[in-house]
Amino acid sequence: MAMRWFGRRGPQAEAAGLSDSGGGGGGAVGAEAVPVAPVGALASPAEWKSSAAPLGGVVAQGPWQGAVARAVAGMRDGGTLTRAGFIGNPVGFRAVKLIAEAAAAVPLVCQDARRRYEVHPVIDLLRRPNPGQGRAELFEALFGQLLLSGNAFVEAVPDDTGGGVSGLPGELHVLRSDRVSVVPGPDGWPIGYDYAVGGRRVRFDMTGSPDPICHIRSFHPLDDHYGLSPLQAAATAIEVHSAASQWSRALLENAARPSGAIVYRGGDGQGVLAPEQYERLVEEMEAHHQGARNAGRPMLLEGGLDWKPMGFSPADMEFHETKLAAAREVAMAFGVPPMLIGIPGEATYANYAEANRAFYRLTVLPLATRVAASLGWFLSEHLGEEVDLKPDLDQIPALAAERDQHWARVGAASFLTDAEKRAALGLPPLGLTARGEG
Repeated sequence: MAMRWFGRRGPQAEAAGLSDSGGGGGGAVGAEAVPVAPVGALASPAEWKSSAAPLGGVVAQGPWQGAVARAVAGMRDGGTLTRAGFIGNPVGFRAVKLIAEAAAAVPLVCQDARRRYEVHPVIDLLRRPNPGQGRAELFEALFGQLLLSGNAFVEAVPDDTGGGVSGLPGELHVLRSDRVSVVPGPDGWPIGYDYAVGGRRVRFDMTGSPDPICHIRSFHPLDDHYGLSPLQAAATAIEVHSAASQWSRALLENAARPSGAIVYRGGDGQGVLAPEQYERLVEEMEAHHQGARNAGRPMLLEGGLDWKPMGFSPADMEFHETKLAAAREVAMAFGVPPMLIGIPGEATYANYAEANRAFYRLTVLPLATRVAASLGWFLSEHLGEEVDLKPDLDQIPALAAERDQHWARVGAASFLTDAEKRAALGLPPLGLTARGEG
């Protein structure tokens, strides 16, 4: 069959294969790590992509314009965002885990313009993408990287065994986004990706076909090469929530009392303690009146000493509501209904089931659809024939009620033919369901 290639033509990279299987170590997979080749060896004659922009193939003006291409970093600090918003914040952690696990569990269907496949090499590859991961682990890592950094990089390791389908990768690995840098060409379009780990670096050549890297990124209005993470949009709310948690901990360690001062008034009217008296008082306060284990212990003050509380109580500061408001903002940035992650005070949805349906419709399915389409396009280039990957909406329990209503409406439409009804339900023509049939 005639094949329209999806990628760009050019010399293939000599070696590539450092992979961390979705965030693990940086072992070599499929090839030995080699020093980065000069960019001139990758960028053959200037190549232009069709574009609706006035400048045609130039995607962005930048320091690479007319100069030797080099890796450029995105306008982000992924490590700090991940540590503060995911590792160090329970709301961000739960939101990312909830979306990634739900999206990874969405069943996918593989089909082309004529049939839906029950058996297909692409399905087999996704079922066992590499020796260390199954389908769920690979997709959870992919969605997690996309949510945390706004970018997901999937490496296709060539099949050197000769036992697979011609052109289809032998393995798929999700690379850690903080280790990958885009290498733009003279026109601004990526000509490669640099992957650095453990003092070593390998460059994946993107000037040939098929591409070794599938870069999936979220929309970013101010960056031509990297996506925008929900963590960046929620950064202020995460800081407020984390600061409130730290304040609560400090308050607990201080026996849940606001800060205060011990005032000394001597018998002669002088308010000055001798140095040894001051040191003794500080030691006694730290030993007997600070920390959770000393909560409720009465304070014994000698003559002339008086306790003057300072600061506001949690009620005065509306501390609890401030923390909940910050948590709701974090959940909103990720598109997660607050009640699904245990945040009280949210009455937008009538019940949990309604919130769960909205979560799938507005957050999980758009994300899963986009990623599946990108992977389908990427693997089609390797396979040499076009196949589509998309979520199987009929297999999602949260949408069962909507599915039944939709099927009933289409089935009752007497003015539609059977072929039109199948098309309305997203099904291929009747009788073509398995690979090789028809």
